[in-house]
Amino acid sequence: MNMVSSIPQTAPGAPRVVVVGNEKGGSGKSTVAMHLLIGFLRAGFTVGSIDLDARQGTLSTYVSNRESYSHRFGLPLPMPTHQAIHLTGQEAGDRNRLDDAVQALLTECDLVLIDTPGADNHLSRAGHAWADILVTPLNDSFIDLDVLAKVDPASMRILRPSHYSEMVWDIKKQRGQRDGGSIHWVVLRNRLSQLDARNKRDMEGLLRDLSRRIGFQLIEGLCERVIYREMYLKGLTLLDLREKGTDITLSMSHIAARQELRRLLDALGVPHQEGDGVAPASAPAAKAAVG
Repeated sequence: MNMVSSIPQTAPGAPRVVVVGNEKGGSGKSTVAMHLLIGFLRAGFTVGSIDLDARQGTLSTYVSNRESYSHRFGLPLPMPTHQAIHLTGQEAGDRNRLDDAVQALLTECDLVLIDTPGADNHLSRAGHAWADILVTPLNDSFIDLDVLAKVDPASMRILRPSHYSEMVWDIKKQRGQRDGGSIHWVVLRNRLSQLDARNKRDMEGLLRDLSRRIGFQLIEGLCERVIYREMYLKGLTLLDLREKGTDITLSMSHIAARQELRRLLDALGVPHQEGDGVAPASAPAAKAAVG
């Protein structure tokens, strides 16, 4: 896998915006967003986070659960500066509130992460437009692939990009015209089955073809595991499990999951923090844990 160091290794003077987005719900966006947040924080960045899906509020609840767990057990867990923005019927007002929130966070934080709703609305599009890096988690299924592309079921060939891909393309063009900036788009194959199956291989082939056609980086994400649901209630991530005082006993599943997370963080250029218990993906320990 070709790793791209997307995140700046020296934060001062170079704040960046990472957007986690997909129009389809249930792709694990908020779980990915929370793990990226804590990965950035434990790498030494100051991080602001914005939840644009305030009605459902999954990321906001995750952060709130983390605050409660930290206070209950007296653990100094790293925390983002977090806020939620509610969708109203006033498009201009919603956009202005988002713009003000991002600009305020950029004055005090190295990085800002925006978690968007699993639906197409003006607030989601406004959030996407702020992206320096767009991370799109995608369930490893042909149903979810429909968000990115239309596929001929007989030949298994890509017919054309779908609505979400077209939206990202439009926003990329608008960004270039507005300030000459660019958006690095990463598609994350998420909630992967731990079994090798023909559908899994077919999905990988189609996504690699599509990545060349419409310009995104394809990386593997996180496997489907019960531990993510367990950690959500505590507000914890895989990067917190070696913290003294947590009430979670490490298992082989946790260790394998942390190596998956390390590959994801490596792909986004997030520096490795010594002592976080997650070895770099190229390290022998990673190979042993995954194998």
